[in-house]
Amino acid sequence: MSATPNEAAAELLEVVPQVMRTIRAQMRQHRAAELSVPEFRTLGFLNKHTGASLTAAADHIGLTLPSMSKLIDGLVERKLVTREFDALDRRRVTLALTARGRALLQAAYAHTQAFLAELLAVLSPADRTTVIEAMRVLEPLFVSEREKEVVPVRSHQSDS
Repeated sequence: MSATPNEAAAELLEVVPQVMRTIRAQMRQHRAAELSVPEFRTLGFLNKHTGASLTAAADHIGLTLPSMSKLIDGLVERKLVTREFDALDRRRVTLALTARGRALLQAAYAHTQAFLAELLAVLSPADRTTVIEAMRVLEPLFVSEREKEVVPVRSHQSDS
């Protein structure tokens, strides 16, 4: 079957909100320290991109700069993230996880991944491979231009 771009877009619009709703519900059940999904995603982004700017984090999460600044304020207050001014450009803020933030992220990620793995276990190995391949095809399409400058798209050659 050969799908049109409109058919593919319609399918994304139908399925992605359902997937995110399920992930959010699971995270609400198992999140430590009351992590919201945007906070979880922010910790995940900073885990991969230590020293990222507030702008890069906002772009990745899909929040405005004021909203991301408020989210980061909460994470800094809870000692999950550090925020430092760049030594060369005081207007630039760099962000990094604390050890506590990294541990919290790893615990939340493990619970969520285990739940999703259980859901995906009902699929055949071929269908699970199709899911992985689809995610790898989609990922570069949804990276913002600013993220492309700061954040390389994951390489999947070594994944096995």
